[in-house]
Amino acid sequence: MDSIVIKGNGPLKGQIPIAGAKNACLTLMPATLLSEEPLTLTNAPRLSDIKTMSALLGSLGAEVSSLQDGKVLAMSSHKLDNHVADYEIVRKMRASNLVLGPMLARLGRAVVSLPGGCAIGARPMDLHIEALEALGAEIELKEGYLHAKAPKGLKGAVHELRFASVGATENTVMAATLAKGTTVLKNAAREPEIVDLVQCLRKMGAQIEGEGTSTITIQGVDRLSGATHPVVTDRIELGSYMLAPAIAGGEVELLGGRINLLEAFCEKLDSAGINVSETENGLVVARRADLIHSVDVTTEVYPGFPTDLQAQMMALMCTADGVSVLEEKIFENRFMHAPELIRMGAQIDVQGGVATVTGVKQLKGARVMATDLRASVSLILAGLAAEGETVVSRVYHVDRGYEHVVAKFAGVGAQIERVKE
Repeated sequence: MDSIVIKGNGPLKGQIPIAGAKNACLTLMPATLLSEEPLTLTNAPRLSDIKTMSALLGSLGAEVSSLQDGKVLAMSSHKLDNHVADYEIVRKMRASNLVLGPMLARLGRAVVSLPGGCAIGARPMDLHIEALEALGAEIELKEGYLHAKAPKGLKGAVHELRFASVGATENTVMAATLAKGTTVLKNAAREPEIVDLVQCLRKMGAQIEGEGTSTITIQGVDRLSGATHPVVTDRIELGSYMLAPAIAGGEVELLGGRINLLEAFCEKLDSAGINVSETENGLVVARRADLIHSVDVTTEVYPGFPTDLQAQMMALMCTADGVSVLEEKIFENRFMHAPELIRMGAQIDVQGGVATVTGVKQLKGARVMATDLRASVSLILAGLAAEGETVVSRVYHVDRGYEHVVAKFAGVGAQIERVKE
């Protein structure tokens, strides 16, 4: 099993290219199931989760080709010969559930295992089920699988999500593109990844309005065509690397970054004493002073502070001046990185969904364990600010969401390497 070794060595300088968004690409890929014609995605990230989704689509009969060193995905679903998404693939990744809506819309039936992914809370499927049932689907849970059918086809409906779930919004929007009549989805999620999905579906011939707002209207069509679409910049990778010069000092330019992808996050960085400015090619991030100010953070649905940047922000607050309070309102069990940061000398008190962090002058290198995807990067970031050597184990988590993570950090001067144990 691989580990990543980091030696804190001071300021960083240079450029880091930001990849296409993992969460957007994993949503766009199942859209190929909606059409017999080819769907091509450019600016695709090169990640293990993308390989998992490719394998899942392949198991359903879709053809997926990885071109240009993985940056282009050429897909075709002209012949779907299986409607069962098997546990052995689905268990590896939460986003596997996004084949449910497209298969129901295209085939009128789907059998999908309950999904896996990072152990950061229950993340139940009830919101997906309620929305698809509103469109006329019949869904039953048997032996760990959702058995879904729409014998009379899906029909447009007005449905309000109880929570602005990203996945439920994506599944419902995709399903509604081929439903008969008009679907109005209220309390829809507003994330850039959903805007990106709708833009792609519109290229395929879907009739959708309201993306980026809490009400999305979909007029069903008889069929969708093929398209070519670039994956939007990964705002979570962007935010993670923005924290590198904030923690270690120096100045780093994030190529492809835009402030409007992370406005709430950038506001918190500004309050902490971090400058973020746009350039022709992306964003430049640098500290205003040696000391970082403590700031309080509450995770919220978009456009609030992203839950996927909470662990990384906690790493920054570990050496901030003062006391910060981080409240997690999206996922339970998402402070599993806190005990690992404490091993490095951090002062963190976790009570339920609230973590209180008292900044220390210096973190100390230690052996720590990545517990999930975002926690893995928070520990790497903490290692940049630590005295001595930090060894992060179980880094297979990081491969799910960050391509070439060691090379990108090393490219701006970090002392970091990947080793086999």
